[in-house]
Amino acid sequence: MSKAETKPVEMRCGGPADGERATEAVRVDVLTSRDVPLGGPRAMTVRRTLPQRARTLIGAWCFADHYGPDDVSVTGGMDVAPHPHTGLQTVSWLFSGEIEHRDSLGSHAFVRPGELNLMTGGHGISHSEVSTPRTTVLHGVQLWVALPEALRDADRDFQHHAPEPVRADGAEIRVFLGSLAGHTSPVRTFTPLLGAEIVLQPRAALTLAVDPGFEHGLLVDQGKVRLSGTLVGRAELGYAHPGADALTLANESDDIARTVLLGGTPFEEEIVMWWNFIGRSAEDIVQARQDWMEGRRFGEVQGYDGAPLPAPELPTVPLKPRGKRR
Repeated sequence: MSKAETKPVEMRCGGPADGERATEAVRVDVLTSRDVPLGGPRAMTVRRTLPQRARTLIGAWCFADHYGPDDVSVTGGMDVAPHPHTGLQTVSWLFSGEIEHRDSLGSHAFVRPGELNLMTGGHGISHSEVSTPRTTVLHGVQLWVALPEALRDADRDFQHHAPEPVRADGAEIRVFLGSLAGHTSPVRTFTPLLGAEIVLQPRAALTLAVDPGFEHGLLVDQGKVRLSGTLVGRAELGYAHPGADALTLANESDDIARTVLLGGTPFEEEIVMWWNFIGRSAEDIVQARQDWMEGRRFGEVQGYDGAPLPAPELPTVPLKPRGKRR
């Protein structure tokens, strides 16, 4: 998915930040989302929890949009024209609806509920995303993963995986990246990561063994869930600091609760993120934008009916990496 703001801001991602609501005894902070319209008079609005002032990364997870349930007859659904990416992987995960994906590798695939689509941008890729005519309600998350410096120019790639559900203690778990609850995803990542959908039955509680070297984020899509004692509401993200070897999720509602658990080792590198590009310097971003606007590097998306997205204007002040926050 493209970051469709007309004036995207530069962000340096890495390390803890100020402004989190903390519960020191359990080391869980609650982060709220902000609404972002994805362009046009009938724009689909997404709830963005990463990046934000309070926290810019969880592991290498650097971007999280949560959207729906949207009645596409009202919102118009999703129609994101071909746009570029560098230095990252896109992770698409749906709860309902269907999205058609096309990219400059020639990949043509459909994003469906419970199925992972992961695209590696590397040095440069472009793609389009359009909700299909079969879609009546669109609902899901769009996530990005920053690539480490040594591998940020990795070969472009596209992977699809449909994880089998794992059932335990009133929960159904689908592990789409990394390992959890005795299940390991076969999908390749470039840093240690975890990504899983966890659905809890009414009033169910589940304790999961996790890697104590990871930091974790629990995004609540539906319901109210206590993450190791801290209540996290719908569209909020509970951040668990590194050090815990187990996390407890408890559904506080009389309906099912749906969550997405993200995790990874803290990402120690400085990066500059602007629009759909991740680099290490202002020069990286300026060059990527120029290459996109001049038709180089990113390839062409075949089969999309319409023109590619133009890049926004760069800010009038120089883009600069920011120092790490501790």
